[in-house]
Amino acid sequence: MVPLNIEFHSERDLYLAFMPFLKEGGVFVRTPRQYELGDEVELHILLPDALEESVVHGEVCWLTPIGAQNGTPPGVGITFVKDPEKIRHQIEQIIARHLNSSEPTLTM
Repeated sequence: MVPLNIEFHSERDLYLAFMPFLKEGGVFVRTPRQYELGDEVELHILLPDALEESVVHGEVCWLTPIGAQNGTPPGVGITFVKDPEKIRHQIEQIIARHLNSSEPTLTM
């Protein structure tokens, strides 16, 4: 399982990366590193204002290659597979006021 670190500095950054349309939730991680669909990752997430990172086991479900249209940054979407700390719920609480926003995200 590949370790992958991500730190969110603001609610907006978290909103742009969150993938609420996935059954268990997930996030988009900006990275130039090449991954394959289905790759298992150990995601180390530091949420805004958190003192410690949380660990979620996930799987690559989305690929945005370098040079994608519309200037979207390269990266991967990670769906949460094992979320013992309920990161999805924490994220939804943090970005609650953004969830109905029409601002485009890094995914859909």
